Amino acid sequence: MKNNITKLLKKYSNLSSAVRASVWFTICNILQKGISMITVPIFTRILTEEQFGVYSVYQSWYQIIFVFATLNLSNGVFNNGMIKYEDEKEQFISSMQGLTTSITLVLMTIYLCYTNFWNQIFELSTILVIAMFIDFLVTPALLFWSARQRFEFKYKKLVAVTLIMAAGSPILGIVTVLCTQYKAEARILSFAVVQILFGLIFYVYNYYKGKCFFNKKFWKFALAFNIPLIPHYLSQSVLQQSDRIMINSMVGTDKAAIYSVAYSISTMMILVTAAINNSFIPYTYRKMKEKKYNDIGKNANILIVIVGICMFLVIAFGPEVVSIFAPPSYYEAIWIIPPVSISVYFMFLYPLFGNIEFYFEENKYVAMASVTGAIVNVVLNYIFIPVFGYIAAGYTTLFCYILFSAGHYIFMKKVIKKHIEGTKIYDMRFVCLFSVGMLIGMIIMLSFYEFTIIRYIVILVLFLFIIIKRKYLLGAIKNMKG
Repeated sequence: MKNNITKLLKKYSNLSSAVRASVWFTICNILQKGISMITVPIFTRILTEEQFGVYSVYQSWYQIIFVFATLNLSNGVFNNGMIKYEDEKEQFISSMQGLTTSITLVLMTIYLCYTNFWNQIFELSTILVIAMFIDFLVTPALLFWSARQRFEFKYKKLVAVTLIMAAGSPILGIVTVLCTQYKAEARILSFAVVQILFGLIFYVYNYYKGKCFFNKKFWKFALAFNIPLIPHYLSQSVLQQSDRIMINSMVGTDKAAIYSVAYSISTMMILVTAAINNSFIPYTYRKMKEKKYNDIGKNANILIVIVGICMFLVIAFGPEVVSIFAPPSYYEAIWIIPPVSISVYFMFLYPLFGNIEFYFEENKYVAMASVTGAIVNVVLNYIFIPVFGYIAAGYTTLFCYILFSAGHYIFMKKVIKKHIEGTKIYDMRFVCLFSVGMLIGMIIMLSFYEFTIIRYIVILVLFLFIIIKRKYLLGAIKNMKG
């Protein structure tokens, strides 16, 4: 045992800074999502389906309005800014914080002038929307700080902050929900309070370090870079959140709650895939700069396999997970898990192509692919939810993420042809075959949902494959150089 631990520590010490950071970010996000998921069975039982549905709708609007209030400046432009303004990082971050603050205050003023109008659209009370805007004022500060930690492969402080927040929000939520009759509001406000508290701390910290609220150079660069991306970021939010909003309006709040539980279970790997992708972005940028394109594709393949296996396991244990995370009234959620889980696989896939577009600052292509996917999603939901019920939303989501990935691949090829013609970055034959295999696997596993023994045999075979190939999988990750 001691020798095994020594070998493990030696292997860990030999990993590059990029891989070590990726490992810790992944572990952190697994724990973060794990804490969140552990509390889902509690909230589905201490909240009615309608109350849980209100919380789900709030979260959906939160993600959509966040795009307008912050321009998603902690994504996309941030990594480019860290490279472009390498000697002015603190001032750049502080200035970005000033920009998001200004935009949020403008939007909040517009809301306060027409509260009744906006409340009818959001189907939320004034106090909840105001809490949302206060959240938007300070949360970007935390995101800027976190993005810099990831960019520089500094994981210790970020892991600590992330886990404290992950535990604090549900614990406060449970206490407040049990202590009041306004349970939906208590759950929402407890979430907002934790976000605001930590956001405020880093708001002061970032401004203290940078001492720059407005800088024409930084603001001009950020707006020129990110405004064309607003349709892209908005489309991402629409793809992830419009299902619940439309189900809430077209079918009912209780069905929105059921869909939300299924979506939460299916997407519990998003934080893991996001952590992998966040660590893979600076790696990709460095390899692009060094013109070591083959390294990107080689390591992308193994990450695709790992994500694919993880998502297949979520599908395989779908019925059991639903029975754990929600009471019997949520049973229909099992039929939503397979398509949404495969959607998460494609959510991971398309940014691999998008990263190349971002590197060359070809933002118009990113927006075109994203807007197309979002529009198609809304249209398909409008057509198929009334005909086939709310479960159809899971399949419209899957179709749109496939469309998303195909669109980003096509535009990535255009960007490569323009900037580095003749270069091959990703092994698309492997990517396509594996993706088709994921879709076929979903159909097979879905057909076995009511045949438990057969489903368990399939799961056993998959575990044996992972055990047999474990050295190859772990070796490929270890060989990824920072």
